[in-house]
Amino acid sequence: MIRFAKSSFALTSLVALSMALPACSSTSSAPAETLPATTDLEVRAIAGLKFDKTSYEVAAGDTEIGYVNDDTIRHTLVVVQDGTKVSGFELKVNKKGAIDSGSVTLAAGTYVLMCTVPGHQNMKADLTVK
Repeated sequence: MIRFAKSSFALTSLVALSMALPACSSTSSAPAETLPATTDLEVRAIAGLKFDKTSYEVAAGDTEIGYVNDDTIRHTLVVVQDGTKVSGFELKVNKKGAIDSGSVTLAAGTYVLMCTVPGHQNMKADLTVK
């Protein structure tokens, strides 16, 4: 009789647990992050410590830059002109699928996009601002 009671309790507990678990999870996934509709330039970090392009182009003035991480490790994005980072602008994406965006005002000229994570010094691309 005690053996039956233990089995009955275990079975009841198992059934209750199996009913509670679906309530803790969701069958629908959260919407994927997307870049703002106002994005002027989209840059993607890809596997192999690279950006998706070797050069980009935007119009001079206020520029909304969107950064997407298609890689599995963290990356940053800064804009550099003549060896100096453009002040106040840095984007960070810490995991695959992460996005970040920000606005920067750029005068016409040539710039370099870079990742500043140690060991990622080869992540560079030219940026022409017209």
